[in-house]
Amino acid sequence: MQDVLLGIQAFFARDVILVSLDLADIGLVAFVIYRLLLLIRGTRAMQMAIGLALVFVVHQAAKRFGLITVWTVLDSALTYAVLIVVVIFQNDIRRALMRVGRRPFLRARAERDTQTFEEVIKAATALAQKRVGALIVFERDAALDEFIEPGTEIDATVSKELLYGIFLPSFENPLHDGAVIIREGRVWQAGTFLPLTASTKLDRAFGTRHRAAIGISEETDAVVVVVSEERGAISLCFNGNIIRDLDAGSLREALLGLFYRRPKRKGDREPSATIKTVRTTSAHDGVPERASTPSSSGVEEAEEAS
Repeated sequence: MQDVLLGIQAFFARDVILVSLDLADIGLVAFVIYRLLLLIRGTRAMQMAIGLALVFVVHQAAKRFGLITVWTVLDSALTYAVLIVVVIFQNDIRRALMRVGRRPFLRARAERDTQTFEEVIKAATALAQKRVGALIVFERDAALDEFIEPGTEIDATVSKELLYGIFLPSFENPLHDGAVIIREGRVWQAGTFLPLTASTKLDRAFGTRHRAAIGISEETDAVVVVVSEERGAISLCFNGNIIRDLDAGSLREALLGLFYRRPKRKGDREPSATIKTVRTTSAHDGVPERASTPSSSGVEEAEEAS
């Protein structure tokens, strides 16, 4: 401990300019690491990152204790680790770089997304009133290409009329059976099929549509709006959780909270004082309970709740 304190003291005993440059350097690296963690959080990339970290720990332990065979094998594997990561996550890396280039237009993007939310809410409400099932997926940081069975590419502006027409059941309308994927504020694909959740603890009342919504939210950071055909109810899935029986207002509040989390400031009310209560079910416990709908000020707690 004394050596650490002496090292810190020696660090700040240098010229002010050198100390400032080093602090800026450390801060920049920390920020980059933080953004990378946000990018892969809730995706398979995080699992792979944890696996690579464990391999690196074993590699160092083998080197420390003289396990030559283990160290040689892992050393060869780690030599190509960067290449493996780039090949596997090339789509995610490309999308991340594209988002960095669009940062100056965040306000325009927020306005576009808000309009998209409104159209989805109108469509979901209309479909729920008619008891027509629907599955609408918002792609976020994690690309969905490797998790879904592709449907029909549309590349159209999100509108209530388009979504309503896609999900109307008809023999001549094969798109109504699958999910609609919204990417970058536009309807990217329709009629896609999602992976079902592997959880065996879900309520038996959940059908294939809800299990697919939970499944894609377990595998990625996607947010899914589900309209039940049997009950005419609207649900929202994220991070393996499902929030049930939402109306238009609570669905809007949840979407804005999930997509536009704002930092908590001094004087803000606690999240529990600004959110509504609805039924929610976690893919890990399968038991309906009382929980909170995520709002713009309380989404952190809702994302971590199960």
